[in-house]
Amino acid sequence: MCGILGVVAASSVNQLLYDGLLVLQHRGQDAAGIASAKDDRFFMHKASGLVRDVFRTRNMRNLAGNWGIGHVRYPTAGSAANVAEAQPFYVNSPFGLLLAHNGNLTNSEALRRELFLSDRRHINTTSDSEVLLNVLAHELEDAASGPRLDEAAIFRAVAGVYRRCRGAYAAVAMIAGYGMVAFRDPYGIRPLVIGKNELANGTTEWLVASESVAIDALGFKLVRDVAPGEAVLIDMEGNFHSRECAAKTVNSPCIFEYVYLARPDSIMDGISVYESRLKMGEFLAEKMKHVMPHAGIDVVIPIPDSSRPSAQEMALRLGLPYREGFVKNRYIGRTFIMPGQSKRVKSVRQKLNTIHQEFKGKSVLLVDDSIVRGTTSREIINMAREAGAARVYMASAAPPVRYANVYGIDMPTRTELIANNRDEAEIARVIGADGLLYQDLDDLKAAVRAVNPTVQFFETSCFDGDYITGDITAEYLSGVENQSSGKDFSLMAEIEESGCQLDLNLIGQEER
Repeated sequence: MCGILGVVAASSVNQLLYDGLLVLQHRGQDAAGIASAKDDRFFMHKASGLVRDVFRTRNMRNLAGNWGIGHVRYPTAGSAANVAEAQPFYVNSPFGLLLAHNGNLTNSEALRRELFLSDRRHINTTSDSEVLLNVLAHELEDAASGPRLDEAAIFRAVAGVYRRCRGAYAAVAMIAGYGMVAFRDPYGIRPLVIGKNELANGTTEWLVASESVAIDALGFKLVRDVAPGEAVLIDMEGNFHSRECAAKTVNSPCIFEYVYLARPDSIMDGISVYESRLKMGEFLAEKMKHVMPHAGIDVVIPIPDSSRPSAQEMALRLGLPYREGFVKNRYIGRTFIMPGQSKRVKSVRQKLNTIHQEFKGKSVLLVDDSIVRGTTSREIINMAREAGAARVYMASAAPPVRYANVYGIDMPTRTELIANNRDEAEIARVIGADGLLYQDLDDLKAAVRAVNPTVQFFETSCFDGDYITGDITAEYLSGVENQSSGKDFSLMAEIEESGCQLDLNLIGQEER
């Protein structure tokens, strides 16, 4: 999971890019980078860390020009510790290219071999984003007529990328002397939206970003999403061009964006994240009426923050009081970077504290956005009991996570997933709940689709093992498992640690 941003403005772009990355910080805290362009020169600064720590005044002054791209990274392919894999990536041939990417190429190893053996291009990192950049560079070289590019050649090059690259990818690139191009994989798995700002002098500024929250924060107006298989080009004069470049497209956005990954104030594929989470609570409440009609719940309590809309709607539909039972310390770092379960559990208690009077003697329903490892769920249930809860039930706005995600979300291995080879009763026993309620997958799809009925399909592989790109084999999954098992930490170790998000002093921001 990463956040990408591209801006073509009428004046200096460095502050716009910085401010945009701040509101996309929830999509990646491992590294950040900005590249800009003025005349025939690129300027770039990138490093490991949060946006506010990576960029100082001197760095901002050096980012000259009125167009540029930015990136915040959480690694799902490549090395987390290697600053060389911070983005954007740059290559000087054939025209000078910079690229930022969100997603995961599922055929990156085959492409790496092709680039070396056939395209005569060297990849210097383990990042699939550098692979994507070099595929684009090679296709631009093939598509160009002599030493110059034009609009048609750029779109032919992106069509070549679609023919070669598999998996999930939303990308934004700068082509020296020509402009900014953005494109989204033919399945639309990872999000990418377009905004514009019309100035009083008739000039139009353009922006592309992973989420609409960046468009809002920068004072732009949301135009639409980049369609699956579409490329958009904003040239040096600020003219907007677009073309569908993929031969076959199916709009299937990742449903986990709406469960947890995206900010609640974002709109992607015409779907309000906040409204979709309210709907998740509505469907989950209806299921609870049928599955646990005699649970005797006294109060509904969210595990902050992503689950709040679902918990509020559940309480409303069930006719129960909604209460805040946990207070979050917003100045503690992310627990997923801590190796070992004992440190992770300790950090949960540093980040969350109970309001005892909301638990004492009560039968409580805790609502979370999802449960992945179950480690944090077990600890939070223990905290509720220590605060005096008579009975503790758990509800998840998402179905059981049973399968690896290969499209840009770093999940634990299947053996680490608490729902692997367990039913709901067994999971409840493991986490110590008196009862456990999961959202049904069909209901999750219906909840998100209810906000925008034109979106008929979703990428749901972590719940059902159905890999929409059709190229995921058992051997590939085995390789993913082996790679993941060597890591000391995982973003998704944090997914179930609701309420353990890193405070960046950004109003309404949800992150872990």
